[in-house]
Amino acid sequence: MRQVIVQYKLKKDRVEEHEALIRAVFAELAETAPAGIQYGAFKQPDGVSYVHVAFIAAEKNPLDAIAAFKAFTARIGDRCVEPPAAVELTPIGAHGF
Repeated sequence: MRQVIVQYKLKKDRVEEHEALIRAVFAELAETAPAGIQYGAFKQPDGVSYVHVAFIAAEKNPLDAIAAFKAFTARIGDRCVEPPAAVELTPIGAHGF
């Protein structure tokens, strides 16, 4: 299983648009319910920094097949002041994951 965390910071005037794109991803995930992924997107207290966490058990990342995810990632760099930085995590211990 891959564990990935992605962090980035948005331009203040792009927050509403960005969050609408995120909500569309989760609406499509709810509709399609792909197997092999646990995924969450979170906004930090500053209102412009975001963290996404994914646990991917499937051989191919199910997000790659989600049209709304493709739309979300297509121009993300235009919305950011700090671009997304993805890091694969190595588990040491976990409870309830």
